[in-house]
Amino acid sequence: MEYEILTGKKILIVEDDLASRLYLNKILEKTGAILFNSGDGKDAVEVVRRNPDMDLILMDIQLPVMDGYAAAAEIKKLNNTTILIAQTAYGMQEDMDKIIAGGFDGYIIKPIFSDQLTGKLSSFFKK
Repeated sequence: MEYEILTGKKILIVEDDLASRLYLNKILEKTGAILFNSGDGKDAVEVVRRNPDMDLILMDIQLPVMDGYAAAAEIKKLNNTTILIAQTAYGMQEDMDKIIAGGFDGYIIKPIFSDQLTGKLSSFFKK
């Protein structure tokens, strides 16, 4: 399948909503990726500090403790090759521009669907 490229990749899911985090895990566990989870931006930075070889981070923007933008900036200091994908409910062009300017490599707009997610994440490893 198209998402086999994700097999063995270390992916961190940063989402404060437990149901959403479980949903994303359910989708991505089928890819064979090695999954990590975090519920806030500060913890996400710590996960990356402990796992500096993280391949990709799927991060919500509106997070408690430290928002997605601040977490992205800290993570890029630790490892600027990690792919950062923002997940957001805001789809206006100015929102997308702010996400890219904030250090993210891309974004995915909520609601997130299975094929959309695996296709988007896979595309970053095909480049």
